[in-house]
Amino acid sequence: MQDVAKIFGSKVRAARKLRGLSQDELALRAEIDRSYMGRIERGEVRITLEKAYKLAATLGCDIKELLP
Repeated sequence: MQDVAKIFGSKVRAARKLRGLSQDELALRAEIDRSYMGRIERGEVRITLEKAYKLAATLGCDIKELLP
């Protein structure tokens, strides 16, 4: 099974691109450091549920769309 963090990160990246946002814009809106946002999208970190829900809300999607 592929790493959960990598799957989550790739889904965040896809949702971000679908909405025409840069990584910087998403990080700013979600109040997450830009470099940390990059690590999230690459699946290098495991984030808290609070951050996952914040990203989903910022992207205007349901958290289920970002989960594996």
